[in-house]
Amino acid sequence: MAQDKLTQLKTMTTVVADTGDIEAIRRFQPTDATTNPSLILQAAQQEERRARLAELARHSTDISDAVDSVAVEIGCEISDLVPGYVSTEVSARLSFDTEATLARARSLIERYERRGVGRERILIKIASTWEGISAAQQLEREGIRTNLTLLFSFTQAQACADAGVTLISPFVGRILDWYKAHDPHADFSGDNDPGVQSVKRIYEHYKGHGYKTVVMGASFRNRGEIEALAGCDRLTISPKLLAELAEDQDVLPRQLSPAGDAETSPPEPYDESEFRWEMNEDAMATEKLAEGIRKFMEDQRKLEALLGELRR
Repeated sequence: MAQDKLTQLKTMTTVVADTGDIEAIRRFQPTDATTNPSLILQAAQQEERRARLAELARHSTDISDAVDSVAVEIGCEISDLVPGYVSTEVSARLSFDTEATLARARSLIERYERRGVGRERILIKIASTWEGISAAQQLEREGIRTNLTLLFSFTQAQACADAGVTLISPFVGRILDWYKAHDPHADFSGDNDPGVQSVKRIYEHYKGHGYKTVVMGASFRNRGEIEALAGCDRLTISPKLLAELAEDQDVLPRQLSPAGDAETSPPEPYDESEFRWEMNEDAMATEKLAEGIRKFMEDQRKLEALLGELRR
């Protein structure tokens, strides 16, 4: 009997739901689920959540406390539906503050543990700035696992591997968006997709040097990008694209496979000045990182406004 592409993908890649939609998670049965401020905002706007959100908001000490309460509330619901990780994001407002990121990450883990969800189930999502990666390195030493997001460059990926983070989320579709905007007539289909090329390069580098950090492609614009990365460690996919894969009965070939024996000499770790210089040289990564932080904060402010109204 023919298998749909989603079923085939699950045999070679851990499928992660990129959503805060509980019903979508029930339908597609992913191993993990990941959220961000935009997805939490979408979930918070559901009418059936209003009463519970109002209760959480009124019992919070301030708006930041309320935002984290909502994120953990939704994360706990998701943890009942998936057997693996749930990713919860530290406020993008803290993207350039290592100490504040550490404090917020520890607080999120404590909230989960009070709700009976162990830290081994949670990935703390942090923007892939120098400060964020530095915080992640310390959190990993404390047994708090991290997911470094808003990752657009090999430089960021290398620094994350140096720091020993659990997982990175390179953004495929947003890389493609940048190149399309700067060269609208170019052919970026199939293997020409620069987002796909970026993830393949990172994956092959990690496997070739024996890094344990998991590569999870994210931010897909079309099903073809997902199919081009079949075999990647993890892929986090929106409900719309999960549905498209579930409806397609064609064969899905594997595109990525771990290499044989890893090389024994990884490159020297970046120091801060080298990292900042390499990022400065990469206009796409610099611009998309800044834009991504602004976008997440835009949606977080909307969530803060919503919870502020409910606190009254």
